[in-house]
Amino acid sequence: MMAEAGAGGPRLAELLALGRRLWDELEASTEPSSGAPAVQEKVRQGLDALQRAAAMVAQLELFSENEELEEIASADLKFMLLPALLGALTLKQVDLSRRREHLESAREHFLRFLKLCRNYGLGSFQLPSSTPGEEESRSPSAPWDPTQPNLVAMAMSRTAKIERYKQKKELESKLASMSSSVESGTADEDQIREFYTLQIQKWIGTSLEEIESIDQELVILGSRDAARPAPAGPHGPFRPARTLVKPFILTRDAAQARVFGAGYPGLPTMTVDDWYEQRRRQGIVSPPQRVPAGAGDEELQKHQQETEEEDEEALQKARDWDDWKDTHPWGYGNRHNMG
Repeated sequence: MMAEAGAGGPRLAELLALGRRLWDELEASTEPSSGAPAVQEKVRQGLDALQRAAAMVAQLELFSENEELEEIASADLKFMLLPALLGALTLKQVDLSRRREHLESAREHFLRFLKLCRNYGLGSFQLPSSTPGEEESRSPSAPWDPTQPNLVAMAMSRTAKIERYKQKKELESKLASMSSSVESGTADEDQIREFYTLQIQKWIGTSLEEIESIDQELVILGSRDAARPAPAGPHGPFRPARTLVKPFILTRDAAQARVFGAGYPGLPTMTVDDWYEQRRRQGIVSPPQRVPAGAGDEELQKHQQETEEEDEEALQKARDWDDWKDTHPWGYGNRHNMG
């Protein structure tokens, strides 16, 4: 867009200047805690000013994918910094309950700024992935073991960090020597253009570093959330409900059931056969074994015989135990140490 894009008016320029000034004050602040009310108030005011400025830039369509860097007015170059400043201020929020939200929002701002710079050919850098944690540089055909560090990637990352640090110091030195003339209004258009271009290049390095730090913190937050135990209910940890079994009197046969039933009307009676049949229906005693499909008559007959033998054995054990209780009253054999 041509120079008339600068007709966004002083209101747009003032909003950017306010946000930038608050950012500089926060960076130079001597407050002992970033969570101090005065600090967070400046963060809130700065975010509000920059968000309003970003909305106006989008409405005015100052930047387009179909234009070259030379087509942007020198006075409008500074508005390219808005996404980067928004990301930096977003990171200064200290609400721990919304930390992941703030990290992801800041990352989107930094990534939007880097894409804008890439579109205009500003700087030479590898654009980070759109999703945190993705490794676009890794070959999809190469095996990857998360337990083994990628030494090549680590070396490349270290080299890139050293190079960015050197560039940052050089840019800061150049910007310091030019800022007085630009701020006083004595700089010509070429100097203004170079000054804002250098600022953009400086924030490119800052954005790459911040995205790298954000991705590392998101990994830590994800590991912490995965290791956190599930919250307990109001009555302690969740336990599956146990099936309640109503008491009953186990008898040898139907005749005995009628006798006990008459004496204990409050408790139901059940014969051994009835008890076994109930347990068998519940799948507790002698669950039926599955016969393979296509089994012959001999296999079916053998399976039926084995099932009947198991059922008969369980039934006989229940009857033997019932007989033993009839002939051995409660407390039988436990008569030691009775004086």
